[in-house]
Amino acid sequence: MAFELGLVGLPNVGKSTLYNALTQAGALVANYPFTTIEPNVGVASVPDERLARIAEIIGPEEVVSATLRVVDIAGLVRGASAGEGLGNQFLSHIRAVDAIAMVVRCFESAEVAHVAAVLDPIDDIEIVEAELMLSDLGLVERQIERVADRAKAAPREHAAEIDALHSLADRLRRGRWLASEDLDTHERDQVARLDLLTTKALIYVANVGESDLPEGGPLAEQVRAHAARRQASCVVVCAQLEADLGVFTPEETAALLADVDLGGGGLRKLVQVGYAVLDYITFFTTTGGRQIRAWELQRGKTALDAAARVHSDMARGFVRAEVVSFDALDRAGSLARARDRGVLRLEGRDYLVEDGDIIHIRFTP
Repeated sequence: MAFELGLVGLPNVGKSTLYNALTQAGALVANYPFTTIEPNVGVASVPDERLARIAEIIGPEEVVSATLRVVDIAGLVRGASAGEGLGNQFLSHIRAVDAIAMVVRCFESAEVAHVAAVLDPIDDIEIVEAELMLSDLGLVERQIERVADRAKAAPREHAAEIDALHSLADRLRRGRWLASEDLDTHERDQVARLDLLTTKALIYVANVGESDLPEGGPLAEQVRAHAARRQASCVVVCAQLEADLGVFTPEETAALLADVDLGGGGLRKLVQVGYAVLDYITFFTTTGGRQIRAWELQRGKTALDAAARVHSDMARGFVRAEVVSFDALDRAGSLARARDRGVLRLEGRDYLVEDGDIIHIRFTP
């Protein structure tokens, strides 16, 4: 199952445009709040130059990229945590994703209205962050009430739990972002139980005008500085440009990106950062030489986990894994030469998969 990246932010900051650029899904984009009511969900390919090189070596009929699921969540407004603008519904959509990409408007436009009279990215960020914190605070306070009721019969058994919950509530009231806090074991246990928004992996996305590429200009610099204070990542994109690029050929896209000195593009950076903040790696499979496929897997998982990622039958009947690293295959130039050189090796179910491994699972059906 691909991980989910949720796009959040105020209305009219470019979330749906960015979503369309990532997924080419054609979500409705309009100049008024709450264009998106139910979340749009699409799939974006994860760019990886290694996939093309493996395909060059193997010569498959089909090449399949790893993917991430992108969720375009309706714009939050001040008071969302109290239900304003269908806020409770929208916040529940955010709680379901693995990582949050907070889209921040850093472009001026007479055609696209903004929710405030003056464009101030830090003020916009603080509105969204405050609503996420208040939503978490409400969850923690309700949990305190539930545990306090249970503690009446056995106060000592629940003392550590109540202390941890009160500590989390105090931090949230003081405007602390829990992902940036040094939490103790009891606090981390409560965070995991409640699935708090302010502990999710967070990426700030400074959505800029094309003229401010590649660095993003002074407004994006404010977002970058705020992200650093939150110990979070920041990516600069021009969502409109990236969406427009979707209609061009790869050669035309590369030429246009070169014109604005954007390298591989803002979308590539966003996907790669999303991968990184969730500590994902990529492994590859070669199905009889017919298909080369990239798969996402969390770092620290085993060959058995990789087998299950491909198909449950492979995990149930796992015998062994034939493994070669991308670098070794690249140097060898073929699987046969990799085997002759002894760099294609056999591994058991407990082998820890490394980023770039090419794996062939041997299993009993």
